[in-house]
Amino acid sequence: MTMPVELKGVPETLLWTLYHRASEARRGDAVLHDPKAVEVLDAIDFPFEERFGSAGEGLSQWQALRALTFDRQVERFLAKHPDGTVVALGEGLETQFWRVDNGRVHWLSVDLPEAIEVRERLLPPLDPDRQRLLACSALDRVWMDELDKSRGVLVTAQGLLMYLQPDDARKVITTCSRRIPNGAMVFDAVPRWLSERSRAGKLGAPGGWHPPPWTWWIDADEKRALLESPHIAELRTLRLARGRGPLMGYVMPVLGGISGVRGAFFSILLARFRP
Repeated sequence: MTMPVELKGVPETLLWTLYHRASEARRGDAVLHDPKAVEVLDAIDFPFEERFGSAGEGLSQWQALRALTFDRQVERFLAKHPDGTVVALGEGLETQFWRVDNGRVHWLSVDLPEAIEVRERLLPPLDPDRQRLLACSALDRVWMDELDKSRGVLVTAQGLLMYLQPDDARKVITTCSRRIPNGAMVFDAVPRWLSERSRAGKLGAPGGWHPPPWTWWIDADEKRALLESPHIAELRTLRLARGRGPLMGYVMPVLGGISGVRGAFFSILLARFRP
C-alpha cells in the first residue's frame, strides 16, 4: 500500500531529488548504491513522471553523483570522528544516513515541519540513541544549542541554501562557523547566471515542472565575503564524483579539474571552521 504525499513550494523539491536518485539506484550499473531511496519512492503515491517528466539518464546520474560527493565528505569526517555528529539541514527524503552509517555516528535532521512529517511517515523508525528529527528552519539557532561539539560536528546542506535570501544563506554559514568551532560544513550552490535564469522562470523539468527560484548564488565576490568571517578558515570547491559514460565519466571530471570552470554550473563547497 502506498502513501499519498502532497507538498508545494520548496518542500516539493524533496520528491524531485528522491525521484532522480532512486531512478539511478535502480540501474544495474548505478553510480550510487541507494536501495532505501528505491524503497521510499515505491512507497509513495505521487505522479512522479507526470509531474517531473521522465527520469533521464543524465539528470538522474548527476543527482546521484551529487549525493555521492556529499557522502564521501561525510565518510571522511567519520573516519576521523567515528562518534561525531552530522547535522543534515533541509534533509527532505535524503537517505544518506543508511548509505554512510558506521554504527556510531549521531545524526540530526533539521527541516520544515511538513518535510519532517513526511520523513516520519516514510522512513524507518529512528534509533533513539543516535538519530533525531527537529522540525524548524535552518535559520532557527535552536538546533545549534543542542549539539555535542566534543566529538566533532559536520553540517551538510544539500539543495537548501540556494532557496534562501542571500543574507539568510550567508547567515546560516557564518553562524555555523561561529557556533561550531573546529567544525565544517558541506553545501551546494548555483552560479549567478543560473540563479538569474531560475528567477526569470527559464528553468524547468522535462514534465513542465518549475522548481522554486534559486535566490542565492555563489561567485568570486560571494566567496570573498564569506572568507571575511573570522571563523571560516577555508572555503574550497569540491570535485564532483566520477560517473559513468563519456560525459560524467570523462568530460565532467576533466572540467572539474579546471578551477575557472569548476563552479560554472553547480558547486559543492567545503567550509572549515577555526577553533
